[in-house]
Amino acid sequence: MPLTLLGWRRAVARLYAQVRALTGADGAAQAHLLWRQGRDALFAEHPDSPIPRAARAGFSGLAYAPYDPALRWLLPVDPASPERREVPTATDGVVRFERAGRVEMPGALGGLDVWWLLGYGGGLFVPLKDATSGRTSYGGGRYLLDTVKGADLGGSEDGSDLVVDLNFAYQPSCAYDPSWVCPLASPGNTLPVRVDAGELYQPERYGS
Repeated sequence: MPLTLLGWRRAVARLYAQVRALTGADGAAQAHLLWRQGRDALFAEHPDSPIPRAARAGFSGLAYAPYDPALRWLLPVDPASPERREVPTATDGVVRFERAGRVEMPGALGGLDVWWLLGYGGGLFVPLKDATSGRTSYGGGRYLLDTVKGADLGGSEDGSDLVVDLNFAYQPSCAYDPSWVCPLASPGNTLPVRVDAGELYQPERYGS
């Protein structure tokens, strides 16, 4: 594994730490702008960018929906019946998850399963698929939280509550380069409505 990946992980962790420091009643939109700028810089310049190398010279940035403050909450993680998933991947072998709970969002949005990565170190994983998938967002869905990779929006210290902000939904690596195989959203992470927020799928921007 190239050591440049360590630099990528550190950069992502720093970016989300800055987001957590700003995200609040007054800082959420500013945090979202910071997140966008940081991701665009990483995708354009870092050697471990998921964008194919041949497409990077013409890369002009990812596409995002405008920030919507109504799509951010601090939500309790409710108990959920035990369930395990095993996901084959190209780089990490079989990745195993166990359902740790569920967060319920207001109104018609519904809920999302919260998964725990069963592996060294562990981490929370919350993918998201909605009625925009295959239209304005990637067909396999997006990621909201992936704490082992640094994508952590915060919450209570004991993990009983999570910041859920749909404006920070982002495409997995396989959206940019089909050589990647990524864990995608299961039925418990599929919403019946559109989520017109977060990163948008515009493959013409990155040669997919």
